[in-house]
Amino acid sequence: MSVSFKQLVICLGLLAVGGGAGLAGSTYLNASNPIRTSSVSVPKPTNTPVVYWASPTASTSALPDRANHNFIAAAVEKVGTAVVRIDSSRTVSGASESFDSPLFRRFFGEDAPAPQNRIEQGTGSGFIISTDGHVITNAHVVEGANRVAVTLKDGRTFEGKVVGVDPVTDVAAVKIEAANLPIVTLGNSNVLQPGQWAIAIGNPLGLDNTVTAGIISAIGRSSSQVGIPDRRVQFIQTDAAINPGNSGGPLLNDRGEVIGINTAIRANAQGLGFAIPIATGQRIALQLFEKGKAEHPYLGIQMVDLTPNVRDRINQDPESKLKVTADNGVLVIDVMPNAPAALAGLRPGDVILKVGTTPVKSASEVQTQVESSSVGEVVFVEVQRESESKVLQVRPSAFPTEETG
Repeated sequence: MSVSFKQLVICLGLLAVGGGAGLAGSTYLNASNPIRTSSVSVPKPTNTPVVYWASPTASTSALPDRANHNFIAAAVEKVGTAVVRIDSSRTVSGASESFDSPLFRRFFGEDAPAPQNRIEQGTGSGFIISTDGHVITNAHVVEGANRVAVTLKDGRTFEGKVVGVDPVTDVAAVKIEAANLPIVTLGNSNVLQPGQWAIAIGNPLGLDNTVTAGIISAIGRSSSQVGIPDRRVQFIQTDAAINPGNSGGPLLNDRGEVIGINTAIRANAQGLGFAIPIATGQRIALQLFEKGKAEHPYLGIQMVDLTPNVRDRINQDPESKLKVTADNGVLVIDVMPNAPAALAGLRPGDVILKVGTTPVKSASEVQTQVESSSVGEVVFVEVQRESESKVLQVRPSAFPTEETG
């Protein structure tokens, strides 16, 4: 059967209109909001018929927000309401250095202004772990604060009470008086691997509810590697942006579980962020909420990672009193008088091979094993002393602080 050109154009036109109506009807039935389309000027058919249909880009953009949902958005949606902003203020007494300088006193003498107290303010982040108001943050966010204000994502603000701070791990516990609060889900930081997703939420530079994402770059970074040797933490390294104000906020995995506590500790870092593993943060926070302080097992030794190069340098040093024969392990350089290690019989020159049943090859591994023990609990430490192997029983005491001396 022959079909004229006019008949063909009419048929194609009916197909195009029918298809468009069907798509529009389906969209109106399935979407909560109808698609709003702009008018389109369709040119008159020439020698070749033209068929028009909806652009995939236009139809996708008109769908509900869930169409663009990904695992990062889902993680943030799961946890975001339990992430808080923490504003702290502290009173610093005394005059500034400029007022107290000899040059200033020379010119003004007794007429110099009296020392004035000044207020220092800071902003950080935190997250809620219980419905009745237990909040975890960094110690440096609230340490020494006279006033702490905790603001939720929904705008509510509560006065926070600093229950305890632990400068050794930079973890702090804050309590707010509220009920039925949103809480985070804690993950397992002991099973992390480099390359896994990492999501940070916080208030960097005062920009509330900021989300950054990246990967876990490394795990087990010692405090010495990070540049703060006075801390007892094996840090998570991430390339998710962490800036001042992020401190104390959560680091999440791809399921929206908290795996770390973000801490902005390297001002010169670019593309490097660090977080306290949540296993450490939770353990310390529970002690702070329960007792107001955290206890850290302490041996009282100075040690260094032993390598053939370190061994040779020590043995060739004419001023060294040590004679080292081992190739690897952890070399004890010094033992503090009357410390638990000294009372157990450890000596400079001993090479630590095991703590408990765990072989150790670095000072940070020794620290990790000791930290996992308890104050007063017997810890078996295997050492090599010259050519002899010994197992010593050490009872760690609490890490000395300014309060304990």
